[in-house]
Amino acid sequence: MRRPVTIPCAGETIAATLDPAEGDTALLIVSGGNELRIGAHRGMALLAAAVAAAGYPVLRYDRRGIGDSTGTNGGFLSAAPDLMCATAWLRAATGAKRIVGFGNCDAATTLALFHGPAGIDRLLLANPWVVEPTNDLPPPAAIRATYAQRLVSPSAWRRLLTGRVNFRRLTRGLATIATASRTSTGLTNRVAEGLGSDVPTEILLATGDHTARAFLAAWHLRHLSPLRAHIPLHQHDSASHSFARPADRDWLRTQILAALSRD
Repeated sequence: MRRPVTIPCAGETIAATLDPAEGDTALLIVSGGNELRIGAHRGMALLAAAVAAAGYPVLRYDRRGIGDSTGTNGGFLSAAPDLMCATAWLRAATGAKRIVGFGNCDAATTLALFHGPAGIDRLLLANPWVVEPTNDLPPPAAIRATYAQRLVSPSAWRRLLTGRVNFRRLTRGLATIATASRTSTGLTNRVAEGLGSDVPTEILLATGDHTARAFLAAWHLRHLSPLRAHIPLHQHDSASHSFARPADRDWLRTQILAALSRD
């Protein structure tokens, strides 16, 4: 039976939800952005129920300053204490011998950066966030993909010829592509360093998602090439960042259950 729990963390209280099961491998779901632990469209709550029904206990939590948790929201780069407290609580409460960490977007980045001190045994990272934005435009990789689609779209050409295109934004987008650095950003470097450990890791990408496209562009940079030898990518044909559609949810659940069953 699903139950709410509270976890002390750095003088504050983390609100969490445990879906219990008898297995000795547990899943820790880390929420992305400023999202509550239920996830977009209740996706993480539904996922937790399905995974627990398969025999794996699942913990979801709101980091400090989010949802029902106390404290100040410092963003995903300050969430190491939250991750460590949640992992320690899950291990103690369930007796789990192995903990698999799953997160989407910047929650995946939190796991990549801080899984070592938290003692997480396996990582499953969906659409990891590696972008350090400098303006309100999408990442260069996403802009390139969007323009490539529009070049073969008759409706896009009609909009251009009839003056219904925002030329200022178009110019900025083209400039972003032209000046985009081919070297890793500081955040990409940190993620690469974090994933250089011996913790088994898999990456899940929704191929039509802007964040996934930005990650894939970074993935092919020379700086990240050592990771490609031991970290598999699993790609799913979807533009849903949160794997919201039924087919997307089914694919995500299958990937997570497969990771939980591995040694």
